[in-house]
Amino acid sequence: MSQRSTTADEASRRPPAAIDAEAQEREERRWTPRKIVVWGAVALLGAVAWSMIALVRGETINAIWFVFAAVCTFLIAYRFYTKVIERHVTKPDDTRATPAEYAENGQDFMPTDRRVLFGHHFAAIAGAGPLVGPVLAAQMGYLPGTIWIVAGVVFAGAVQDYLVLFFSMRRHGRSLGQMARDELGRIGGTAAILATLLIMVIIVAILALVVVNALGESPWGVFSVGMTLPIALFMGVYLRYLRPGKVSEISVIGFVLLMAAIVAGSWVSQHPVLAEVFTLERTTIAWLIIVYGFIAAVLPVWLLLAPRDYLSTFMKIGTIVMLAVAIVVVRPVLEAPALSEFAGGDTGPVWSGSLFPFLFVTIACGALSGFHALISSGTTPKLVEKERQTRLIGYGGMLMESFVAIMALVAALSIDRGIYFAMNASAAATGGTPETAAAFVNGLGLTGVDLTPEALEETARSVGEESVISRTGGAPTLALGLAMIMQQLTHSGMTSFWYHFAIMFEALFILTAVDAGTRVARFQLQESLGNVVPRFRDTSWRVGSWVCTAIMVGGWGAILLLGVTDPLGGINTFFPLFGISNQLLAAIALAICMAIAAKGGVRRWLWIPAVPLAFAAVVTITGSLHKIFSPNPAVGYWAQNQVFRDALAAGKTSQGTATSPEAMQAVVRNTTVQGTLSVVFLALAVVVIVASLVSVVRTLRGVGTPSSEEPAVPSQIFAPAGFLPTPAEKELQARWAEHDGSRTSPVRSH
Repeated sequence: MSQRSTTADEASRRPPAAIDAEAQEREERRWTPRKIVVWGAVALLGAVAWSMIALVRGETINAIWFVFAAVCTFLIAYRFYTKVIERHVTKPDDTRATPAEYAENGQDFMPTDRRVLFGHHFAAIAGAGPLVGPVLAAQMGYLPGTIWIVAGVVFAGAVQDYLVLFFSMRRHGRSLGQMARDELGRIGGTAAILATLLIMVIIVAILALVVVNALGESPWGVFSVGMTLPIALFMGVYLRYLRPGKVSEISVIGFVLLMAAIVAGSWVSQHPVLAEVFTLERTTIAWLIIVYGFIAAVLPVWLLLAPRDYLSTFMKIGTIVMLAVAIVVVRPVLEAPALSEFAGGDTGPVWSGSLFPFLFVTIACGALSGFHALISSGTTPKLVEKERQTRLIGYGGMLMESFVAIMALVAALSIDRGIYFAMNASAAATGGTPETAAAFVNGLGLTGVDLTPEALEETARSVGEESVISRTGGAPTLALGLAMIMQQLTHSGMTSFWYHFAIMFEALFILTAVDAGTRVARFQLQESLGNVVPRFRDTSWRVGSWVCTAIMVGGWGAILLLGVTDPLGGINTFFPLFGISNQLLAAIALAICMAIAAKGGVRRWLWIPAVPLAFAAVVTITGSLHKIFSPNPAVGYWAQNQVFRDALAAGKTSQGTATSPEAMQAVVRNTTVQGTLSVVFLALAVVVIVASLVSVVRTLRGVGTPSSEEPAVPSQIFAPAGFLPTPAEKELQARWAEHDGSRTSPVRSH
């Protein structure tokens, strides 16, 4: 028999690559009494929780309602709203092969189990934003942040992640900038490429700044986080050479080593010599992270990044679930108001700016993040097995990150309000001592707050730190809140252990995003330079990889050092720029998605990307205009720049919180950088949004350019769409298992 006949016979006997569309539709639309009761209970519990949060007013509120409101809303959104998007916008077809299948090369393109890929994707997107943003937003009270985190992710953040992932997958895994160039033309595409590269520099710098602030002057934290690097290297070598494929073994070993690192950190912090060795200034930590960022981005993925991703995902999801369970069991009471004393103004001790638009950009990744669009058009679309899995990975992964944000907000609100403001105000404002910090907080006019120096000293002693004053960046505040909640659950006198466990958890959380961000930025720069020098498109070319990595690390490293040396607190002044630039990038991503959807024939349902695009554009453009043109020096970069320039010209040696001419010059330098970047980012975003609108209008008129979607290739593998297979998927899996068992060269099925 000929080879062609054999191949045709094999194809005729092979089970289908997707479940029958009609069977799938019947399964989804079949409502049993049990389903009705379950979803009715979910909706009722969610309604009660939202009523308690938004309508009931008392001196306190129980944290358990935040958990119930978020979980119930996310379950309903994933079950129902994603099906609307799937049916009317993405229209996935599992009979089509994904790039992971038809371009499989064992390196960049490889079909990856949906559960493993969900973990990798979540590890890459979950950075500082869902931890830091909600903590800083707690300045405004609990209600605005809670509403934006939950509603924002359902209608904006998760929609963006899902659409970008799906559209990139349909285009051979192309990056966001390259998709813009293909769909919007040269002008819009060039603006998108420049915006993504520049904004990535800011995003990674702020992620690293949060780590610096968390580890500054903390020998326990520096040692414990530092030990995760040799642990990850050992895990990589173990899985590749010593015990290939033994994931369960190395998971247990890695967890034991992590716990040992935390416990040993306590001993190090109390040792007279080692404590001094591991007590590092923040500038030193910043340089160490810069060096680490370069090395991590050029090392083989299997040696450091892959085990770190796996280890950090295990820690991330485990810790957040543990915190959620603890909140349900302990039921901590929040004394923060729904709207704080600072919600109606534009100045505050943690960050300056009015509630609208700055709360929406401060929360950042917990609700909507442009950084996610870079990951969703980076490594993830090259690894997806089946098209219908993008719903789980894209939309579901973002819901998980939003749940992290809700837990961070609750943890921040659970601690004493006075201690919260003492921790998050700049050192120049608090004075750095318990006495001056207490006086500063008591002078803010907070209702029911009477902070004492003794309370600050006792808090520092309970977590094993010399001081908790002006530990800006959000991470220490979240660690304290988590430690206090876990202490109530365990009653074990282990507050310091839980605090440093949380610090290590956060540093792992964020460093993973620094790793991924630097590597994705390098890929984007190589892709962009490849338009001029084609050799740069070869990601295996070592010289090109090292040069592009050095350029991107140098960019975010310079911004990081500016933030570390900023007299106004670094994170307090740079985080608004991070939030604005991050959501300008989200607006760019949504604009590209809207143009692609229109070219794909979407008309009536084009509002799904258009509505969040409109909101993100209004918020970020308004925020940018405030930061550029506001005459209030506490808000406007150029107004603040002018005040300090005038003070230096007048021969003053201090101005506001800058207590020396050197500090005043640093403010001038930093605000110049911030103001300039704000103008550039705004201009690029407006160009891309306008190009997208022009593309949509031309498409609707029937004169637009064709879509750059790749031609369909028939799929020859099968895998379920969700974490758990449906009955129809189980039946098809059994047919594939029987078919594979009769062949000497089995076809992949899961």
